[in-house]
Amino acid sequence: MDEKELKNEIIEGRNAVIEALRAGRTIDKIFINKGDVDKTLGHIAAKARDKGIVVVECDRRKLDFMSATHAHQGVIAVCAVREYCTVDDIFAAADEKGEPPFIIVCDEISDPHNLGAVIRSAECAGAHGVIIPKRRSAGATAIVDKASAGAAEHMAIARVPNIPACLKELKDRGVWIYGTAADGSSDLWHTDFSGSLALVVGSEGDGMGRLVRESCDFIVSLPMRGQVDSLNASAAASITMYEVLRQRIGK
Repeated sequence: MDEKELKNEIIEGRNAVIEALRAGRTIDKIFINKGDVDKTLGHIAAKARDKGIVVVECDRRKLDFMSATHAHQGVIAVCAVREYCTVDDIFAAADEKGEPPFIIVCDEISDPHNLGAVIRSAECAGAHGVIIPKRRSAGATAIVDKASAGAAEHMAIARVPNIPACLKELKDRGVWIYGTAADGSSDLWHTDFSGSLALVVGSEGDGMGRLVRESCDFIVSLPMRGQVDSLNASAAASITMYEVLRQRIGK
């Protein structure tokens, strides 16, 4: 299945989107034509926001690019392929296994292929859940599911309004927060990953945001021996996850 075929994850047109909202479909985001004052579009936006769905205003060219029918009427809903869970559900999953929580927190990873790769590594390395932000992030869409090689079907994925606030909640619940950055003061091979922890994966271009970085208890750096001084976000996350797993298996 290629990405053109994955366009069946979207719902186009005003009536179709309204019915999807009424039916309680799990919608990741709704894109609405910017500047359009049509009352129906305003009704859709208000109903979506009441349900906690992210509404993005964009120009018609973006809608045209996304559209499979070329009859979107100024609105396209992107559906999630599965229900999101809560942070409590992730803690419950760890408790059920009798393990200290191992949580992956994605800070604005916008590329669905990168998010899918992170979810795949998280599932393979034994993480109990992945947390993503509502805005400025890829969601649990069909492309992400495909990029994860199906791992998203087995991973608890929570979606939160604010990552720094979520990290504070995790810390209040006894979770240590680890971020990764090239200038980190804690070397990967000499970092203690025992106990309850959350690993923060920064965005593709800018890494972790300032408030997110300040929320971390440890900033971990990966050893670099080549001419290139950084790794893709999902690759760095995978290496770090497996160091966590190595230490847990070794105890």
